[in-house]
Amino acid sequence: MSKRKSSSAGDKPHKRAKPVEEEDANDHDSDQEDHLDAGIVESITLKNFMCHSLLGPFTFGSNVNFVVGNNGSGKSAVLTALIVALGGNAQATNRGSSLKGFVKEGESSADVSITLRNKGRDAYKPDVYGTAIVVDLRITREGLRTYKLKSKSGLLVSNKKEELLSILDNFNIQVNNPVSVLTQEMSKYFLHSKGEGDKYKFFMKATQLDQMREDFVYIKTTKHLTEDKVEQHSECLKDLKRKYLEKEDRYKSLASLDEMHTKLEELQKQMAWALVIPNNFHVMMQKKVEEAERKQKQSQEQVDGITQQLSELQSRCSVLKAEVQKRNATFKSSEVSVQKIISQTTGVESQARMEQIQRIQAELESLTHHISTLGQQIDQYQHACSRAKEEQGKMRSVDANRRNLQTMESSRSNRLRRFGEHVPALVNAIEEAYKKGQFKQKPRGPLGYHISLKDPEMALAVESCLKGQLQAFTCDNHEDERVLQGLMTRVLPRGRRPAIITSSFLPRVHDTRKRAVNHPEYPSVLQALEIEDPVVANCLIDQKGIESVLLIKNRTDARRVMQGRNPPQNCSQAFSKEGDQIFTNRTYTAEQTRANCLSGDVEEEIRCVYMCGCSVRVGLPLKTDQEVMRCKHHKKHYEEKRSAHLRNIQTLEANLESKEQELQAKKISPERLEVRRTARSLDSEISRLKVKITTQQEQQGDREEVVRYYHEALENYKNMAQKMKNLNGFIKSLDNVMNHRLQVYAELRRFLSARCKYYFDSMLAQRGYTGSMTFDHKNETLSISVQPGQGNKADLSDMRSLSGGERSFSTVCFVLSLWAITEAPFRCLDEFDVYMDMVNRRISMDMMLKVAAGQRYRQFIFLTPQSMSSLPVSKLIRILRLKDPDRSQNNTQRTQEEDE
Repeated sequence: MSKRKSSSAGDKPHKRAKPVEEEDANDHDSDQEDHLDAGIVESITLKNFMCHSLLGPFTFGSNVNFVVGNNGSGKSAVLTALIVALGGNAQATNRGSSLKGFVKEGESSADVSITLRNKGRDAYKPDVYGTAIVVDLRITREGLRTYKLKSKSGLLVSNKKEELLSILDNFNIQVNNPVSVLTQEMSKYFLHSKGEGDKYKFFMKATQLDQMREDFVYIKTTKHLTEDKVEQHSECLKDLKRKYLEKEDRYKSLASLDEMHTKLEELQKQMAWALVIPNNFHVMMQKKVEEAERKQKQSQEQVDGITQQLSELQSRCSVLKAEVQKRNATFKSSEVSVQKIISQTTGVESQARMEQIQRIQAELESLTHHISTLGQQIDQYQHACSRAKEEQGKMRSVDANRRNLQTMESSRSNRLRRFGEHVPALVNAIEEAYKKGQFKQKPRGPLGYHISLKDPEMALAVESCLKGQLQAFTCDNHEDERVLQGLMTRVLPRGRRPAIITSSFLPRVHDTRKRAVNHPEYPSVLQALEIEDPVVANCLIDQKGIESVLLIKNRTDARRVMQGRNPPQNCSQAFSKEGDQIFTNRTYTAEQTRANCLSGDVEEEIRCVYMCGCSVRVGLPLKTDQEVMRCKHHKKHYEEKRSAHLRNIQTLEANLESKEQELQAKKISPERLEVRRTARSLDSEISRLKVKITTQQEQQGDREEVVRYYHEALENYKNMAQKMKNLNGFIKSLDNVMNHRLQVYAELRRFLSARCKYYFDSMLAQRGYTGSMTFDHKNETLSISVQPGQGNKADLSDMRSLSGGERSFSTVCFVLSLWAITEAPFRCLDEFDVYMDMVNRRISMDMMLKVAAGQRYRQFIFLTPQSMSSLPVSKLIRILRLKDPDRSQNNTQRTQEEDE
């Protein structure tokens, strides 16, 4: 704007400083009411638009703006560009049928740039756009329209039309509304038309009541379509229900077929067990279990007896020690008395005192003898206590060996028992919980169960290295860890439990090539193990670092390798075959002499444990007759047991065929059944039942298809019924909403009509006119009657009987009344005074300026060919004069601005 002012300063030097002062005053007023003027047009620039190479930039004031110029100077082009750039279509401008018609002849594109004010509480994204929003429109020769929405600083924010629509909605800008932008053609069609229906349409369009009515029509159409769809679905629902009932009947008829299948499975199970040869294997196993429990009970009773005897001896020993101390004290006091008596003896009392001394010495000898006897008894009791403790320890060792032997024997069939008596039950519980979905990832464990040795001789070395990790379990997350702890609490007895390691499960084994030990002769623990599960391998790598531990069979070689000058790189320690642990500066001997969990030869382990138990039992002192008798009894018992085992071997060999048949039967029926019928009778009944099932299946069809068709029909019927319910609910809600909105619509239409009448009468009264405005909403007509004189002196007449100027004045009053009942940030009128005489033009102008003065937060843009020289002086009025068109050149343009 400063450039245009400097260009006009030469023509009117006495007004050079005035525009700046008026602009400051305008800014002051705008600051006071900046919360109300968001969305007004600050400037507009046209390039290659219509027949103009360049128009603008035009800087508009915040209140009243007059765009003055002769025909062809570009007034209508400015208004057309405003409509098109703010989302209007080409037909709304009445200047062309398509956008490509707005591109200047000979040019490839046309550009329009509009700056909208973005201040106050109604500003749109002020933190993004700032105090102004720049809308740049480009129209190509092909008719394509592209937008660039920029901030105050010129930064591109968006190029989507949806963002422009959001901005227009926020500012309530309606370029297609004739009240906001009234073109010459729209004015001729609506206002200067003699038809009452056209005026009613103009009123409806200006107040957006026609848009509401179109929405209601669309909703009503949608409702009718929904009702038609409901009617169609009702017929379809009946057909689906009929199909569903047919499928349901066939589905219910499958019940008898299911009963026959169940009976057939039961007969097949009985047939499988009927073929098994009866044997007493389970009875003999039950007897073995009872015998082992009886021996355990006897051993426990012996341990309890020895413990009780030991406690009694300890208490008696304490009493004897106290008595010895008492006698020693008495003896010392007696010696003191004797010496005192000897020192005090004189003459006649000497003999009596000697007799007393002899008597006391005799008592002392007796006490000394008694003390010696008590000391021997104490030694005997202490020896007996130590013997009792040794026997108790040996009994415990025997009991531990017995339990270990039982574990070894049970591990013949189940390797899991080598890791604990209750570990199989725990593993089964984990499997069941995982099937039920209680674990996110199935825990692994015990870890020793998932590994195997490539070289069985290194079992003790590997077991010494891994130690407690062999019995440990690993979980993927803490939720699974809590579930596993609950299973351990329920399955395992109280006491020490296996450790739980929580670490995320990975599908691949860790890459240990950079930190692993690589020796040409001796393997690492990781290399010596076969581990199929990468989770187990990763857990042992993380917990024990098995990739950096060497296994060397010979103890001497291990020390030489580890404790030499150049120990292997990345090697933390080594283990020998005997389980010795060798570091670079120290060596530890193994705490155990054989492998308990990783030994491959179970029979050899059982033999070693048995021999160890025998040696312990032989080492017990057999000094009493009771022990000798017990040993004889044990010998006889084990001879009988040996004979029983021989008989069992013969029985087992004889029942081998029976066991094979029993195994086949368990595959069919895991639980043993008591069968009272012969295999022949069962076979004949099974054959008859199979024939009956086949016949019924041929009549009914495939069972899976019947069940699937039934469920499909049921699902289709339920879905359609739910759709019907939803549509009926939607229609009911739509009726309620429509009834309410139609009431509101009628009330709003009545209210706007009344306000429009009131403002119309007020506008006419300013010139001394009288008139009436009659709305017929039923026939959609609006009749306006105006009388130039006083209302009581002449009758009202239709606007068609008025002169051109009077009719234009009445039209202006109608437009101003519509302005009063509608909201918009700016209003544009194109050649509003074209049909007015000077008197009506002055009166209309005064009325519009008065309205504008009362609405300083609104922007008014008037396009007129008049000079507007008679306008009053006001800081709120800005006049933009367009140069007359130059037909001999390419329509160059110059703008003069006058702030008055």
